[in-house]
Parts: sequence; structure tokens; C-alpha cells
Amino acid sequence: MSSAQADRAEAAVAEVLGAEGLRFTPARRLVVRALADAPGPLTAGDLHGALRSRLPLSSLYRTLTVLATAQVLAREHDGGGVARYELAEWLTGHHHHLVCLVCGEVRDVSIDPQTEATIAALVERIADGAGYETTGHRIDIEGKCAPCRRR
Repeated sequence: MSSAQADRAEAAVAEVLGAEGLRFTPARRLVVRALADAPGPLTAGDLHGALRSRLPLSSLYRTLTVLATAQVLAREHDGGGVARYELAEWLTGHHHHLVCLVCGEVRDVSIDPQTEATIAALVERIADGAGYETTGHRIDIEGKCAPCRRR
């Protein structure tokens, strides 16, 4: 996410939190910025490593809980069951993930509009066949990242 996009995300988060009667504290701002600058979802451990000198672990977990409850963050689990956090799609735009099954890296990936439309139509057809009404979709593409393929 570019700096301007991250700034817009911060402003939107501040507005949402304010509407909920919550402050956009320095800790919350740090977490939002770290996630905005990340190439994909991060674990609490990843965030703690990046913010350790500025945010104690206990504050980090409280911050993640508040932001997730306010629907500013999406909490997902990777193939190993580890929770990963990213900014909600309403802040970042629709995207999917590349997941390395060797090292655990998760990277955001956007798909061209024509391919996304094809995927959305397929999702609708699958859901309709099962009697579901869709509210969205996400795809995690699993495999090996380039560094792990070279090992």
C-alpha cells in the first residue's frame, strides 16, 4: 500500500473508531500503519517483532482485539492454524493470498478484473448449487515461494 493509501486507511480507521466511541490511540495507529505497510497478513509475533520497542506485547493483543471487534482488521488462520491479521478489505480493496506451505509467508495478490469476474461467477454458481447466498469470497493459493523452491 502506498503512503497516501496508508494515510487514507488511517483516516478511515480514525473515523470508524470515533463513531464507535473509541480513540485512535498511538498503539492503534502503529498497528494500522504496520499492517498497511505489510505485503500480506501478519501474525501477532510478526507485529511484535516490528513494534517491540514501541508497543508492549500486552498492548498489542488488546489493540488487535479492539481493531478486530471494530471490523477494521480481518483475522484469518493460515494452513497451520496460526492467526494472521490484515486491514479489512473495505480499507485495502479485494484481494487474495499466496501462501507458502514451507516458510509460512502470506502475500497479498490482486487479480485482473476479468479473471476476478470469472472467479466471482464460479463462486456464485457453487454457492447457488449448495443453496447459499454469497457475501464475498477469498482465495488462498497454496504452494512454495521462490526462496523455498530454490532450497
